[in-house]
Amino acid sequence: MTDAERNRRLAGLVGLGHRARSAVVGVERVRETARRGGLALVVVAPDASHHSLAKVIPLLKARRVTIVEGPSAAALGAAVGREATAAVGIVDRDLARGIRAVARSAPGGGSRGGVF
Repeated sequence: MTDAERNRRLAGLVGLGHRARSAVVGVERVRETARRGGLALVVVAPDASHHSLAKVIPLLKARRVTIVEGPSAAALGAAVGREATAAVGIVDRDLARGIRAVARSAPGGGSRGGVF
C-alpha cells in the first residue's frame, strides 16, 4: 500500500468515526478525553505545530494511548469537517483496531509509517 493510499484510508476511517460520534476532534478535546481515560487511539497530523503536539503527546504516552501518524492536518481536518486539525482521538475500540491495521500496512510499517 502506498503512503497516499494509506493516508486516504486513514482519513476515511477517521471520518467514519467522527460521523458515528466515536471520535473527538482537536488537541484540547483529545487531552480532556485522555484525562478521563476514554481514548483507544489518537491520529496526529505529521505537520502539526510543535506546540500542539507538545501539549498532547506526553499525556498520551503517560496514559499509554496508541498514537498513529496520519495524513496532513488539512486532510485530517477535511475528514472531520474542519479546515485543519492536529489530532483526532478515537474512542471506539473496534475502529481503533482497524486504524492500527491500516497504519501498520504502510511501507516499512515502523513508527514514521504508522504507529508511534
